[in-house]
Amino acid sequence: MIRFILMSRLLSLPMLWMGVIQLIFAELSHYLFQDGVTKGFLTSALITIACSLAVLFGARKYRFSSVNTKEAILFAVLTWISVGLLGAVPIYSITQVSWTDAVFESISALTTTGATILSGLDGMPKSFLMYRQFLQWMGGLGVVIFVVAVLPMLNIGGMRLLKAETVGPVKDVKLTPRVKNTAHYLWYVYLLITVACAMSYWLAGMNIYDAIAHSLTTVSTGGFSTHDASMGYFESSLVLWVSCIFMALGAISFSLHYRVVAGKRLALYWKDEECRWFLLIALFFSLLVMQQLLQFSDETHVLKALTQATFHVLSFMTSTGYGAGDFTQWQGASIILLLVVGYIGGCAGSTAGGNKVVRNIISFKAILLEVKQLIHPSAVFTMRYQGRPVNEQIRHSVMAFMCLAALTTILLTLLLMLTGVDFFSALSGVAACLNVLGPGFGELGNNFSPLTDVATWLLSFTMILGRLEYFTVIAIFTPYLWRA
Repeated sequence: MIRFILMSRLLSLPMLWMGVIQLIFAELSHYLFQDGVTKGFLTSALITIACSLAVLFGARKYRFSSVNTKEAILFAVLTWISVGLLGAVPIYSITQVSWTDAVFESISALTTTGATILSGLDGMPKSFLMYRQFLQWMGGLGVVIFVVAVLPMLNIGGMRLLKAETVGPVKDVKLTPRVKNTAHYLWYVYLLITVACAMSYWLAGMNIYDAIAHSLTTVSTGGFSTHDASMGYFESSLVLWVSCIFMALGAISFSLHYRVVAGKRLALYWKDEECRWFLLIALFFSLLVMQQLLQFSDETHVLKALTQATFHVLSFMTSTGYGAGDFTQWQGASIILLLVVGYIGGCAGSTAGGNKVVRNIISFKAILLEVKQLIHPSAVFTMRYQGRPVNEQIRHSVMAFMCLAALTTILLTLLLMLTGVDFFSALSGVAACLNVLGPGFGELGNNFSPLTDVATWLLSFTMILGRLEYFTVIAIFTPYLWRA
């Protein structure tokens, strides 16, 4: 049974958070940047804060126990929808785009997709650009994880909420016995890496504003930039390599980062099977793309080709979506290789999108297991991951996910084509939004503004579907969730 007063009370927390963030940016616009868009932030902030406080005050007499699984699923989905809508209000009032496009931009930011309908970023107000960047950072580790960190204020347990929002096939690992402390530690690690990224960008030649702005979207693997040319604006190989390092860190499990920091053992990165394969796959595809660039483009310098290849492979594999140069016009198999690594994705428990490396590992091992079973039908084989047996439930869950990912891609591509988009543009657009990746190709090579309103709403839904990894969103459309 779903308790709707409890749901309203829970949803008021991310609403209040969004209102406070917008209020902070109103102050930054007025006092720091003085760019004339204070009203756009302030109006939205005051209305949002007033509504959320009214709900909290109205429900103050109710006492609830821990949320059940149905409520956790519904809360996770409604949280992303509600903050997406609220985050769109300043975008709508400041940029004067349509409400449809504003919601798309907001959801793209919060889900760390990085797909945009905006152009002319270099001339936009600095507070607005930083707001877009911060939305990605805020959504990177997860809005729900923030809520879990403050749930003890409401005397409500948060493990079910954390499992409903956290990505990856294995969601029961906690860093500490208390889930609140787990959420806190994840945010501490996230903040530490972000600060290190900002300092590295500054040392690499960015000004302070750009260094902070891009650190927010690098570690969150979001990909928004303050410039239309993205990372190509800086014309610096050093900046691209700094970006590569921190995109990779953002795509590695944050619980693994915590264990490395706590144990002071860098070797744990290589000992972790998923992290090890993530690095090896990135290296393999980087060399493939480099070969394609040397063969099919005018680039003859091996180091420059390696830089471009590694940067874009990591950008797509980590679902960051940065660009440097006219990569949408690459020849040969380069673009297809980038789309492939986009589906492979980063590590579970990270800010990256895609199918996650762990699922690809388990799927590959399942195929090998079936081949060995065919050759030796009487033998008994055990699949192992990290040295431990993988139970049947996880195997079935992974295979169902991989099948659903393929079917969803086909269905959404067909639906997008019905709105008038050509096949390759539709496929790349769906891949970009489903894997929370960002850049498209073909008609969507510059940005997503050519889409109709219907197509834009479809891809907004696709981004939430990909961010919550299919099953959580699909569950709300089934009768099983709503039965008592």
